[in-house]
Amino acid sequence: MAIVAGVDFGTLSVRVTLLDSEKGRLGTASAGYPLHRRREDPDFATQSHDDQMNALVTAVRAVLAETGVAGEEIVALALDTTGSSVIPVDAQLQPLDEYMLWCDHRAHQEAQQITELAHAEGLEAIAWCGGVYSHEWGFAKLLYWLRHNPEKREKFATALEHCDMVAATLIGITDPALAPRSVCAMGHKWMWNPRWGGLPSQEFLSKLDPLFDGIRAKLEGNYRTSDAIAGHLNAHWAEAMGLRAGVPIPVGAFDAHWDAIGAGCDEGDVVNVVGTSTCIIAMSRETRLVPGVCGVVPGSVHPAYAGIEAGLSATGDIFEAIARRAGTEVRVLAEGLAEYKPGQTGLLRLSWDNGDRTVLVNPELGGITLGWNLVHTAKDELFAAIEGTAFHTRIILERMAEHGVPVNRVINGGGIPQHNPVLNQVYANVLGKTVLVPDGVPTSLGSGIFGLLAAGVFGSVEEAQKKMCLPFRTYEPEADAVARYEELFALYRKVYFAFGQRASEPASLGEVLPELRRIAAEARG
Repeated sequence: MAIVAGVDFGTLSVRVTLLDSEKGRLGTASAGYPLHRRREDPDFATQSHDDQMNALVTAVRAVLAETGVAGEEIVALALDTTGSSVIPVDAQLQPLDEYMLWCDHRAHQEAQQITELAHAEGLEAIAWCGGVYSHEWGFAKLLYWLRHNPEKREKFATALEHCDMVAATLIGITDPALAPRSVCAMGHKWMWNPRWGGLPSQEFLSKLDPLFDGIRAKLEGNYRTSDAIAGHLNAHWAEAMGLRAGVPIPVGAFDAHWDAIGAGCDEGDVVNVVGTSTCIIAMSRETRLVPGVCGVVPGSVHPAYAGIEAGLSATGDIFEAIARRAGTEVRVLAEGLAEYKPGQTGLLRLSWDNGDRTVLVNPELGGITLGWNLVHTAKDELFAAIEGTAFHTRIILERMAEHGVPVNRVINGGGIPQHNPVLNQVYANVLGKTVLVPDGVPTSLGSGIFGLLAAGVFGSVEEAQKKMCLPFRTYEPEADAVARYEELFALYRKVYFAFGQRASEPASLGEVLPELRRIAAEARG
């Protein structure tokens, strides 16, 4: 028997789960930290490293107290985080500013410049991250920070992803050259890939802006997958958290990627990690280019497979926004949705409220809802939004399948599917596939699994998954619903590609509204 601590840093809180190699989850505790926003700049989103570390200490001590486990019994600690959440540091690895979080969208201009130059220079890396470099990703954020903080440039030594900064802090690393570099984080958000020798060339980076002169060397470090040990917990943080110094800490990763492992992902599976946004994770033995996805990176999810990441920029955030405008909460507004039939609202809702992450990779888009009449309600919109996120997910899965990524099983992970059977059934019907949902709370299971690997308890990811992952609840597609959603999906797909690209081909949309009315009338009987 061995007990590890699995740590999951989210946007607003950190969750720490103690996982027993024989008994499974022993308990979970969380602690929050403030998200700094500015009313005058809605793109601004930062967070303090100190706030996060203090919250980690609080959560670890809370879960130890809750479970009655002694800190000396913990044999490893593994952590995942959001991303791309970037922090600039000095030569002693001390923060020069707060994290620019994944949801900080200030770097639009920088991302556009990176995309344009990458295409002009024929940079191979741009094809492997969907053809468009995102304003949510590392190089764009770092360039934005350097341009807007001239007084701090002299002290700048390097920038780290959240998962690497926390690991380096817990280990006690103070030399940037020795900091761990997650293949998951750097591959999906910084265009790192062994295929072209790591990061893009210094020549390319300097052409972007002279502020990037020498940046490639500053981003050097120990690039490794999560089956490697980043280091061991130092005495200071061990004492602060009530743990034993010297326990191993594996190289970290992004939360969605480890959530997929915790949900039981294997080759041929696609995991929809559905939360505020949706991350769609798949694995393949072969490294295949898939246009429009967020990245195809060897070893980013499972060390032995290529990890494929795609997703929706907003899912739960859309549901929350609908409820907020209606002056209520999602759980209240969702009451009675199980009685809704496919297409009965007559609404077709695209999930672009926060732009399009995949497959168009277009941050300029905004939400669209077609088919409104004078008696539609917020509940109608909520159901249409669930359908819309399912349609968008189908577009992504079809793109993956078209380019050789096996899509045999669909697993709905993340927080929302645990409490939303309506969403799971809609997804099964829209995708025309069985949808599996972990029967329990899968959060932090992925980090726990990599902690158990680091401690040497299991010899492989698969061995650990077989022992630690939860059984599934099953949602089967319903024939009548599948048929109706086929009609609606054809309309959704037409609108998606017609409105989603500046240079889209002319499309006839005159049938969309009449068809929505017809389908709604048939659904209502």
